Amino acid sequence: MLHESCIRECYELARRAVAAGNHPFGALLVHGGRIVLRAQNTVDTDRDCTRHAELNLVSAACRTLEPAALHDATLYTSTEPCAMCAGAIYWARIPRIVFGVSVAGLASVTDGSLAVPCREILRRARRPVEITGPMLEPEGLRIHREFWQTRRRQHGADNEGTDAGARSR
Repeated sequence: MLHESCIRECYELARRAVAAGNHPFGALLVHGGRIVLRAQNTVDTDRDCTRHAELNLVSAACRTLEPAALHDATLYTSTEPCAMCAGAIYWARIPRIVFGVSVAGLASVTDGSLAVPCREILRRARRPVEITGPMLEPEGLRIHREFWQTRRRQHGADNEGTDAGARSR
């Protein structure tokens, strides 16, 4: 199934983000049945809390693709988009989101403080956005558990729940 293979590729992008020194998030854009863009989280390497995988992807898509392609694309992401990324996807007029790990699943691992499902945000939008997920969530949660446990060990237990990455997602 296309959805499952794309989510697994997003999970691989999340692993690459970690290998590059960032948080475990990856995204890709599909148009006409093929992947046209890929992105990873670059929050730490760019020293910019807005450099989520989805926002990196939407920014690149808006700069490089024709609007008609965006308006008929599907954004796949390893983890449910946060409020900031959901807004960017909406304003780019991307009509479909498919995600792996739910915001609730992520919050159970990170103690995140802004755990609002993208469905809740986007149901208030004038234009509908089709949302599918969570999908293959146990696979994605393994990546998050490993990353956040390691990060807590590196930054100390006192940092738990206040980590910039947990806050930003």
